[in-house]
Amino acid sequence: MNFFTKKHLTTFLCIIMISTLSMINYFQFSYSQPDTGVFWTRGADMPRLTTEATAAQIGDGIYVIGGYDQEGEGVGMVELYNATMDTWSEDISQLPLPLHHVAAAAFDGKVYVAGGYTGDWTASDRLFIYDPVTNEWTQGNPMPTPRGYPNAEFVNGTLYVMGGDGGEGYDRALNTTEAYDPNTNQWTTKASMPTSRHHAASAVVDGNIYVIGGRIGEELNNVDLIEKYDPVSNTWITDLSPMPSKRSGNAATSLDGFIYVLGGEQNQGAFNDNERYDPQTDTWTKELPMMNARHGFGAASFDGKIYAIGGGPQRGFFTSNITEIYHPLNRTSQ
Repeated sequence: MNFFTKKHLTTFLCIIMISTLSMINYFQFSYSQPDTGVFWTRGADMPRLTTEATAAQIGDGIYVIGGYDQEGEGVGMVELYNATMDTWSEDISQLPLPLHHVAAAAFDGKVYVAGGYTGDWTASDRLFIYDPVTNEWTQGNPMPTPRGYPNAEFVNGTLYVMGGDGGEGYDRALNTTEAYDPNTNQWTTKASMPTSRHHAASAVVDGNIYVIGGRIGEELNNVDLIEKYDPVSNTWITDLSPMPSKRSGNAATSLDGFIYVLGGEQNQGAFNDNERYDPQTDTWTKELPMMNARHGFGAASFDGKIYAIGGGPQRGFFTSNITEIYHPLNRTSQ
């Protein structure tokens, strides 16, 4: 007897349609804002699922480094995304030590990875240096201060590492600023960041480092602060316009003199926010949000576009392998 009646068939087709629409909504491949000329597209998926990873860029290559997997285990994996070809390479040597919540920056054709947490959530003082020519990692002198989830940026050939957590359950936010000279392999202590915090974002514009958002404790005590560090005068400036939203676990990158701050998390979940800061006018503008809310991911810019890779769609050990590409208008900061 055939129990699959027309009514059953109609119900079945409706379920399939709803499920398909839901998947399309989550895995959508383009997203635009009418009459603005700005839009998001999907790039090739990263080979692995990850969150709490970071990114560093050399030319059109974006390295996604460390993080932890869906089991909550720290990993030493490193993948390379080619922004020109929209392809991934997995034949990159792994970090010498599995780490998550690291900071990374690139200079003179090499990638520098500072701090992070080991498998037992102990803050690391390690500095690892990757040379793409030899596909090998070496170690620099360790940082004076062990820390997880700091920020790292290069300015004029010097690596600056700021803030982070002392590794005692997110309850010891740091304001320490330390500078590393690749030529001498030595660290020096610089002026402390005015606000102790970790899980912040950072970017460089015109030789100044901007540290944005983050949190000051374990329970997502997010801040909307933006503080600017001038390496030449070794001073911090604090009287800048705050972010429109308080976020931690956010990512940032600079493009055409602007800073784009993406994603992040709060107690209720992850953000898909995309906010643009103009250092010249000290103003914020809401941009087209990401297609998928995420935190703990890497961001980079290349050829007029912004790349947001990986990250957790929810708080906790949630991961993704999403690559989203933002196509902003061709602007120049005045």
